[in-house]
Amino acid sequence: MSERASDRVQLRPWQRAAFDKFAASEQPDFLAVATPGAGKTTFALACARWALAGERRRLVVVAPTTHLKTQWVHAAHRMGLHLDHQWSPADGIAKDVHGIVTTYQQVSTKASNGADTAKKLRGLANDAFVILDEVHHAGDSLSWGEATAQAFGEATRRLALTGTPFRSDDHPIPFVTYADGPGGTRVSQADFTYGYAEALRDHVVRPVVFMTYGGPMRWRTKAGETMAATLGELLTKDVTAQAWRTALDPAGEWVQAVLRAADVRLSEVRRHVPDAGGLVIAGNHATARAYARILQSLTGTRPTLVLSDDAASSRRIDDFTRSEERWLVAVRMVSEGVDIPRLRVGVYASTVVTELFFRQAVGRFV
Repeated sequence: MSERASDRVQLRPWQRAAFDKFAASEQPDFLAVATPGAGKTTFALACARWALAGERRRLVVVAPTTHLKTQWVHAAHRMGLHLDHQWSPADGIAKDVHGIVTTYQQVSTKASNGADTAKKLRGLANDAFVILDEVHHAGDSLSWGEATAQAFGEATRRLALTGTPFRSDDHPIPFVTYADGPGGTRVSQADFTYGYAEALRDHVVRPVVFMTYGGPMRWRTKAGETMAATLGELLTKDVTAQAWRTALDPAGEWVQAVLRAADVRLSEVRRHVPDAGGLVIAGNHATARAYARILQSLTGTRPTLVLSDDAASSRRIDDFTRSEERWLVAVRMVSEGVDIPRLRVGVYASTVVTELFFRQAVGRFV
């Protein structure tokens, strides 16, 4: 190849190494595992341009959320690829675009006119290059995995991406190869891996400093009994869960103190990074709204609040990304894939303790 797609894009060394390995592979599936923030999207689009060069095939991108569909459209446009993010099963692929971007949820559902999305995509994707972004989401439910396998089982080439190549349950991930692991577990086999340690060494990501906060908690049970525990001590599972619920209660003192300390830290960071922003990941909509009110009382300005995966939330994330606002408060929508480079301070105020969710949340700051 005299001029590869990657030669016209400024690729990081890991992206070029992964691209070269992908281009040399003759297998239909390629799984690239790279730490959040390393640049999986750019790598995948370089592969797509190479795969589409001189070919009449189309590009199909599958993302976890509606907001990430928009991010893919913008990223693809910067690389000369035009994707339709409003595609529906009733449509074909327009002649003036290179392909479409959809979500795993859309792939698994029927359209309003009764059309089976997976079957429609199966016909469109027979000769397509398919990118499965954060592919572990294809196993979020049995129907999602089955629909993804049905829709793209005959695609010419499939490139799967993830920063967390595992799941918190036993649902298999379509198009991923597994091998026997320790204790009878099944471990995914990646074709290329670029971890956080390597990315930190290469100055691709930022180092993360964890500021942990402990302290005594007191609460009253339904039976009227007063309980006490100290965060950070070895406690039973039930007591730990109740202590954390007490700590994260917006009406209590603990989380208010943590938010106050986080805002002070953000002010310190903004002395050197004037547009630095902060993210609070809340456990549910009610606490997210309450945390936003606390931050508003601390800062005098209303934080950006993102509660659900809808058009307005996507626009609010984009507006926050381009602004110099201090705080963004969200539940789950900003925990994965969302690219806000100016985030510098985060508060993990969620009771979700799975490794997958926590690693994706931390990935927003690296």
